[in-house]
Amino acid sequence: ICCGTEYVARNKSQDSGIAEMEELPVPHNIKISNITCDSFKISWEMDSKSKDRITHYFIDLNKKENKNSNKFKHKDVPTKLVAKAVPLPMTVRGHWFLSPRTEYTVAVQTASKQVDGDYVVSEWSEIIEFCTADYSKVHLTQLLEKAEVIAGRMLKFSVFYRNQHKEYFDYIREHHGNAMQPSVKDNSGSHGSPISGKLEGIFFSCSTEFNTGKPPQDSPYGRYRFEIAAEKLFNPNTNLYFGDFYCMYTAYHYVILVIAPVGSPGDEFCKQRLPQLNSKDNKFLTCTEEDGVLVYHHAQDVILEVIYTDPVDLSLGTVAEITGHQLMSLSTANAKKDPSCKTCNISVGR
Repeated sequence: ICCGTEYVARNKSQDSGIAEMEELPVPHNIKISNITCDSFKISWEMDSKSKDRITHYFIDLNKKENKNSNKFKHKDVPTKLVAKAVPLPMTVRGHWFLSPRTEYTVAVQTASKQVDGDYVVSEWSEIIEFCTADYSKVHLTQLLEKAEVIAGRMLKFSVFYRNQHKEYFDYIREHHGNAMQPSVKDNSGSHGSPISGKLEGIFFSCSTEFNTGKPPQDSPYGRYRFEIAAEKLFNPNTNLYFGDFYCMYTAYHYVILVIAPVGSPGDEFCKQRLPQLNSKDNKFLTCTEEDGVLVYHHAQDVILEVIYTDPVDLSLGTVAEITGHQLMSLSTANAKKDPSCKTCNISVGR
């Protein structure tokens, strides 16, 4: 596929801001490096011929799914990046609102600015494809700090629970020796979340009704509920991590937390990618000791989605049918985050 341009060589009588000549070297062997969720470094090789005439680089960047949009037009100021010819590699940051975990195509021209303001340009380089990275711990810490603002006061709770259909629990008993198995997290939440499509775990809830202190009787995920004492999953032998903060075009917000047994594969995965929380002192989910007994609290004003990274045997808890409704509209399966919400978005993409 050629990234070709829409402008051609023109003579003085033609009204052109850009002219094309073959003398300038064409960039080749393009290399992309140091990729983050919102920046990258780019370098390339050039023939030495006419290299000293180069004053600028034109960099054409497009999301991969939209290759043919917004190409240069012969009378327009270029709509892509026009950069002064700096030593390579050149860092590209802030010139576009780069989105995390997104595939892009990039091509380069060399250019020489003339005294009359026109540019002489080379031919386009080949097209290179690359993908931006997930949110780093720095970006997740920004999300964490935003979530802390609205988490609200802490309410006491005593059980984690997981709702599913009866068939799910029957399958676990028959095919998995009674143990619920971790599965890969879906793509719900922030687009740049490093756990989406990568972290394996089992989803649990811990929210309680304000007036009863017990789990709500309604659920979006099925009429059968597994309940397990909080200390079986969350205790001094586990680590707690912040995973994500998002909403789905709604007034209420979700916080994803990860509980991983110390030293487990899930713990190692999270340690490299997620901010770790102090289990005894944070704004979302705490485990403290009072008179020799573990006591648990959860944030009132956000909906917590807790991922436990190891298998959980059904014999450690109970399975029973709930008396309430199955509220499908509250499901977050593969839910897309509202990119316009000022409460739960940070400035590095979506």
